[in-house]
Order: sequence, then structure tokens, then C-alpha cells
Amino acid sequence: MTPLLWIQIVIAILLSLCILVQHRASGLTSTFGGSGAVAVQRRGAEKVIYKLTIWLSVLFFGLTIVEWFLV
Repeated sequence: MTPLLWIQIVIAILLSLCILVQHRASGLTSTFGGSGAVAVQRRGAEKVIYKLTIWLSVLFFGLTIVEWFLV
């Protein structure tokens, strides 16, 4: 296993944890006709986790492309 693959595994685990930790602003009520027009503003730790999720997903996708070209 290459070091690039190990980095990708670690990023995948961190990305999964960030996604699982995030709080969902809308539940099943908005899916079945409830009021879904609630503006969501992220603050504090929630904003950090949200931005970290975006950066980890971009990094994961970039590493996947790099690995695709190298193999």
C-alpha cells in the first residue's frame, strides 16, 4: 500500500466523521409538506465542521484523481 492510499484512507475516515457529526436542520416534516423555508446560519463549531467537510471532500477528490493518474 502506498503512502498516498494511507492518506486517502485517513481523509475518508475524517470526512465520514465530519458528515456524521453535522446537525441536520430539516427533518422529515419538511420532506412531507412541512415548512422548509428556514434559513440556516452556521456559527461557531458548526461552521468549522461544515468548512472542514468541504475541504476534506475536495482533498479526497483531488487525491483520487492524482492516484488515478499515477496508477
